[in-house]
Amino acid sequence: MIKIEMLRCFSTVAQTGNLADAAMRMGRTQSALSMTLKQLEEHLGQRLFENERKNRLTPLGQEVFRFAQQQLRQFDDTVQAIEAAARAPQGLLRVASIPSASGLALPSAIETMMQRHPALNLELRDMDSGRVVDAILQGQADLGIVSGQPVLNGVESETLFEDAFGLLCATGHPLAQQPQPPDVDAVFASGFIRNSLCGLIEAPEIRAALPRARITVHNTHSLLAMVRTGKWVTILPRSVARVQPTELTFRPIAGLEEQRSVSLLIHTRTQFPQLVAEFADILRHSPWTG
Repeated sequence: MIKIEMLRCFSTVAQTGNLADAAMRMGRTQSALSMTLKQLEEHLGQRLFENERKNRLTPLGQEVFRFAQQQLRQFDDTVQAIEAAARAPQGLLRVASIPSASGLALPSAIETMMQRHPALNLELRDMDSGRVVDAILQGQADLGIVSGQPVLNGVESETLFEDAFGLLCATGHPLAQQPQPPDVDAVFASGFIRNSLCGLIEAPEIRAALPRARITVHNTHSLLAMVRTGKWVTILPRSVARVQPTELTFRPIAGLEEQRSVSLLIHTRTQFPQLVAEFADILRHSPWTG
């Protein structure tokens, strides 16, 4: 049987590339780590390292390392959630949200909830939509706010708000200054950066132009930082521009009428269902679009 500590031992050795550093990090002896690795390899029937120095993984070792990292993160998150729940007898609310929502109505919604329940513990995670979905499905979050309208087993989903896609650029950028809305060709000729939300756009002219983008940025903070320099532009929903209204300008794109849906995800099985339902109701009635 593979135990979680076997995976932790293997992952630590794989990260450090030797038994000595791994043993120091884990507070164990090298012989103990070596024995644990031997047990894991015997269970699998194959070697995980190419040599005794433990500095190169076999193809199987690379796969095991990838899966082990996923399981260790999930296990550690679960332990933290259990300990947090034990420390929060008055309730624990775990929220995962796309970054743009954190700059809109989410802070005021959290403030309202905390005023109603002064002893409540609340955890907020900022992440992209895919990771929000993962957190919900893995039981690491009670509520999630995502772009799009995912259908998930055991999760209730409803639309919070919709906002239009358009050009996002620095306030001093030429496309921000011209009187008429820029067209798709002008946008993609101005140092366009692709982002994950572009995949939600169905407009044929956008889909045809996306392969021309030479830069893709997945992290919202990094994306906005690059756009603020005035050297690049991107396409994002209007609500994102509200996060930094003095530095960024949102403009409609000629011929682009699509909107981004932002959905509320509610896990149907949570430790504090009444708190989850109450916070969900606060979110429904929050001024997301200003």
